[in-house]
Amino acid sequence: MRKLFVIAALLAVVFLIGSVRAETFTLTDGKELTGELLPSSATDIGVKIKTGENEYETVSWASFSQDTLKKLMANKKLEAFVEPFIEVPREEHRKKTEVEVKVPPPLDDRTKPAHSLFGAMFSSGLGLMILLLLYAGNLYAAYEVAIFRAQSPALVCGVSAAAPIVGPIIFLSIPTKVPPPETWQPEPQAAPAAAAAEAVNPMQAAGAEHPTGLHLAAAAPEPAKPAHPETVRFQRGQFTFNRRFFETKFPGFFGVVRRDAERDMVLLMKTSRGQYVGQRIARIAANDLHLEVHEGTASHEVLIPFSEIQEIQLKHKDA
Repeated sequence: MRKLFVIAALLAVVFLIGSVRAETFTLTDGKELTGELLPSSATDIGVKIKTGENEYETVSWASFSQDTLKKLMANKKLEAFVEPFIEVPREEHRKKTEVEVKVPPPLDDRTKPAHSLFGAMFSSGLGLMILLLLYAGNLYAAYEVAIFRAQSPALVCGVSAAAPIVGPIIFLSIPTKVPPPETWQPEPQAAPAAAAAEAVNPMQAAGAEHPTGLHLAAAAPEPAKPAHPETVRFQRGQFTFNRRFFETKFPGFFGVVRRDAERDMVLLMKTSRGQYVGQRIARIAANDLHLEVHEGTASHEVLIPFSEIQEIQLKHKDA
């Protein structure tokens, strides 16, 4: 009997504790839901309520009444989820969003003394700078007017310094000062005796030279040097050495048979390893080429990477 009494008492205590923890939640449709709220199950959508043994019901936040939501606001874990669903009264919302407009006091211009344009410019640093620039432009204009009208620059600039703007206008209105033309005087003629002596020089007469005298032979004309085409240079930095460059600049050097115009032309390539003179590009790849180099009667191919080429010269073989 005593054991049964103790078990019954424990069950009563558990029931009382469960009933104490159970709460009643009012919904928007007027229904009431009794159970234990589980704050750890709260999400943006809703929260779970334990309505019985192993019985749970998920209730969305929008389904709770406003009074129930305000009670749930007291729980710090639920405050962030519940706050967006609480309706704020219109008057309170208006007070929160009301913008206070501050009207500035009107300016009283009567307290400021009246100034003219020049007076205002002299009363500020910016105005003084503008006046100095205008005065310097006035003097420069006076100098240009003096040169244009052929007047003395010192005179025009002096008048313009004393009378700004007006001075350059006055001298600009004056016609250009043209200097008088210079009178031409003939040069004194040479003595007629000396001229007659030069005219009657017996050694200048035809046949006056001695038949056995020495004569200067006419210099034989120098043989004309063969004209060679001008050497064309391509330097790194001004040109990008790649496969497209060689195919577009030197298309005639890829064939076995050379045309008459390029038959005697050679390619001189200056690289970091030395200089190579070739008559034909045997092979070309994306990053290098094979240049056919002749040494005497023998020939061989030299591999030249594009990155080592410093300069390329297209010239005649005898240049």
